[in-house]
Amino acid sequence: MADDSQRNFRSAYYEKVGFRGVEEKKSLEILLKDNPLDLEKLSTFSQRFPLPSVYRVHVWKVLLGILPPHGDSHALVGGYRKEQYQDVLEALEVMRYISSSTPSTHVYLRMFQLESQVLPRCSETTPPDEENEDFLSISRAMEEIVDDPIDCYWLIKCFVNQFHTKFGDSIPHLPKSLEHYLSQEEPRLLSHLKSSGALAQLPYGLWFRRCFAGCLPESSLQRVWDKVISGSCKILVFVALEILLSYNIMLMGISRPEGMVRFLCNIPQENTDAIVTKAIDLWHKYCGTLMHAA
Repeated sequence: MADDSQRNFRSAYYEKVGFRGVEEKKSLEILLKDNPLDLEKLSTFSQRFPLPSVYRVHVWKVLLGILPPHGDSHALVGGYRKEQYQDVLEALEVMRYISSSTPSTHVYLRMFQLESQVLPRCSETTPPDEENEDFLSISRAMEEIVDDPIDCYWLIKCFVNQFHTKFGDSIPHLPKSLEHYLSQEEPRLLSHLKSSGALAQLPYGLWFRRCFAGCLPESSLQRVWDKVISGSCKILVFVALEILLSYNIMLMGISRPEGMVRFLCNIPQENTDAIVTKAIDLWHKYCGTLMHAA
C-alpha cells in the first residue's frame, strides 16, 4: 500500500511539473520485457494511458496479432509478414491491377481485397463504394502514423479486420449510445439536434465506421486508436460526444441540419488534442478505467 501511495504521489508530481507519462513509460518498458508478452496487461495499459510514440507501432502490432506474444519469434514472423506482403504485391502487378503510379492507399485496398477474396475483375473495377472509402480513409490516416509500408499495410488490414469482427454488431448501436450520453451532459443541445432534424444526419459514418480518420489529425487520432485497438469501440462515442460539447454554442446557433453536418465534418484542427483528452476523461467517468467491453 505504501508503494502504491508513493507511486501515485510521484505520478501526480511528474504530471504537475510537466513530465506526465514518465512513470507510465517505465511501466510499459517493464511489460515489454516479459516473454511471452502479457496481452491482457498490454491492453489494460493501453486503456489507461496513451502509448508513448516510440512504442506505439510495436504495441499495436502485438495487440492486433501481427507479432506473436513470444519475443524470440518476432524476427521470424516479421520476415514472414514481409514475404507475404511482397507476394501479394507482385501478384497484383502481374494481374495489372496496380502499377508504379497507383496511389499507395489504393494498392493497400487491392491487396486487402485479394487476401479477403473479394477482388473485383479488372474489367469490373468501379470507383470505391462506401465500405472501400472507409478503408481508404483509415489507410490515409495510418500512412501518416506509420512510415514503413509493410507495417502500414499489416496494421491497416488487421485494424479493419479486428474492428469488423469484434465490434461489427456494436457499431449500429453507437448513435443511440451517443444520444443517451448527450442527454446526460447537455440535454438542451440534444433537444436542438432533434428539433432541427440534425440528430439523424450527424456524420456517424465518419465517426463510427472510419474511427475519426479524416476528421481528427493523426496526432490526436492515434490516442483514440490506442483505445480501439486495445479493446473498446465505446471511446468513439465519447469523442463524438466531446466534439458536440466543445462546439455546443456554435451548434446551438445553427438552425439547418446541413450546416451542422458540414461543420462537424470539418472541425477546426487546433483544438483536437484537448477534445480527445476530455473525451477519454468522459469515457473513464461513465465506463470505468479498465473497460474492455464494447
